[in-house]
Amino acid sequence: MTEKKSDLVLYRSKDGTVQMDVQLVRETIWLSQAQICKLFERDQSVISRHVRNVFKEGELTQKSNMQKMHISGSDKPVVFYSLDVIISVGYRVKSLRGTDFRIWATNVLKQHIVQGYTVNEKRLKELKQTVKLASDITKRKKLSGDEASILLQTVSEYVGALDLLDDYDHQRVTLGKVSSRQAKSVTYNEAIKLVDAMRQKFGDSAVFGKEKDKTLHSSLNAVMQSFDGKDVYPSVEEKAANLLYFLVKNHSFVDGNKRIAAAVFLRFADKNKLLYNKDGEKIIADNALVAMTLMIAESRPKEKDVITAMLTNLITGK
Repeated sequence: MTEKKSDLVLYRSKDGTVQMDVQLVRETIWLSQAQICKLFERDQSVISRHVRNVFKEGELTQKSNMQKMHISGSDKPVVFYSLDVIISVGYRVKSLRGTDFRIWATNVLKQHIVQGYTVNEKRLKELKQTVKLASDITKRKKLSGDEASILLQTVSEYVGALDLLDDYDHQRVTLGKVSSRQAKSVTYNEAIKLVDAMRQKFGDSAVFGKEKDKTLHSSLNAVMQSFDGKDVYPSVEEKAANLLYFLVKNHSFVDGNKRIAAAVFLRFADKNKLLYNKDGEKIIADNALVAMTLMIAESRPKEKDVITAMLTNLITGK
C-alpha cells in the first residue's frame, strides 16, 4: 500500500508491563504483528491465524486494513494492521488487555481527529457555504441558460473538492498556506488601457467601458490599503479575491462590467504570478472564473466573506 505520513504515540498498559510505540496514520491506529503478539500475550502463530481468518471470513478487507511502513532499525518495510484488525483479533483471543487498549486507542483517536480537523475546519465550512450559496443564487435569480449551466457545473466540481478536502483531513495533510510575498498593484492607467484594448474587441455597444463614476479607483486602491501598519488583506491571494469582488460589485462601467472585472483581475493575477502553477497549468479554470464572477454579481453583501474566502482558496490551487 502507499505509505502515508504517520505520527507516533506511546501506549503503556495499566499494569505497566507493556509499553510500545504506536503508529497513527489515516485516522486509525496501526500495530505490527509483533506488537499485537506482545499486546495480547499470544504466540505469533496464534495471532497470524486470527489475522488470516479476519480477512478470509470477510469480516474486514485486507486492502484498507493492512499496509507496509518503514520503521527505524529495520532495513525493509514492516506490515502493520489497523485498529479494526486489532480489535477483531482481541475479541477472538478474548483478551482483557485488548479491551484496555481499545479504550485507550479511542481516546487517542478522538484527540488526533479533533486536532487534524481544526487545521482545515474553516476552509471546509467555507466550501460548504459556497456550494449552498450557489444553489440559492440559481433559485432566486433568473440566469440565462449558459450562465446557469456554467455556475452549476462549477458548483458540482466543488462538491468533488469537498470530498478531496475531506480526504486531506483524514490523512492529516495540512493544506498549503497563502503566500507572504509583496503584491504588485494594477494602476488606474493600466486598467484603463486594458479597457481600451477590450473595447476594440468587445465594443458591442457605444457605452462599453464607459465609466459611471470613480469607483474603479476605489476598487484598485481598496485591496492595497493598510491599517495600523498592517495590510487589510494580508496575502496576495486575498488581495486578488477581494479585487475581483470589488470590481464586480462596484459596477463602475455603464456596460461590460463582468468582462472588465475579470480582465483586470487576471491582469493583477498575472503580475503576481497567480495564473499558473509550477507545471505551467492554469490554477483557475476558465469556467471557474466565469462562475465566480457570476456568483459575486448575484450575491448579497452579507455573503462577501464566503465568496472571497472561496475565491482565495481557488486561487491558491489547493
